[in-house]
Amino acid sequence: MSSGNVSAVLVHGAWADGSSWSKVIDRLKERGIDAIAAPLPLTSLGDDVAALDRTLERIEGPVVVAGHAYAGAVIGSTRSDRVAALVYVAALAPDEGETVGDVFYRDEAHPQAPQLAPDLHGLIWLPHDAFAAAFAQDGTPRELAVLAAVQRPIAVSCIGEAVGRPLWRDRPNWFLIAGQDRMINPDTQRFMARRMNANVRSYQVDHTPLVTAPDAVTDVIVEAVQSVSAR
Repeated sequence: MSSGNVSAVLVHGAWADGSSWSKVIDRLKERGIDAIAAPLPLTSLGDDVAALDRTLERIEGPVVVAGHAYAGAVIGSTRSDRVAALVYVAALAPDEGETVGDVFYRDEAHPQAPQLAPDLHGLIWLPHDAFAAAFAQDGTPRELAVLAAVQRPIAVSCIGEAVGRPLWRDRPNWFLIAGQDRMINPDTQRFMARRMNANVRSYQVDHTPLVTAPDAVTDVIVEAVQSVSAR
């Protein structure tokens, strides 16, 4: 099935940048789908949504937007009419009136999850050893080294802002549940996916499958693109 003129916009989460999507971008290109990684400043939820909207403005035609982790709140907060479907990759999906923190801390943390605290600038950094312990425990040494080297901190304000009516209530959506996630409890992911009435795809992958299991992530995005194209 052709993807037609449907593009993909890929949105990174906390402690990452657009390069985290590089393997998925390659695979989507092989499937005939153009993809752009949206750069987020991670300075506030409002700033991040504005950054996503600027990326969406550059694209002609319908778009499938995929968000990883924290970026689930970002993709759910855009009101862009270019968005035809949403894909949540081990992502957070707060409902109206909720914050990222509300859903992130909903269930018990994994024993190897890092303790997170802001620095003197109100920024939260991921401890270096957390990349191998919890963020991407299935990654190769090289992948872990790159993730740690390019990490970008997230401002405390990002996780404390309540969201409005999320777009997942008004668009078809997919949710990749990461069964071996040590950052976002898989039970939390299942809860969010159920209330979203999402098309659920579950894999025994870590928190960052866009790096460690890119074929699985690509398949879910392609499924969403093809669904939009078939309409």
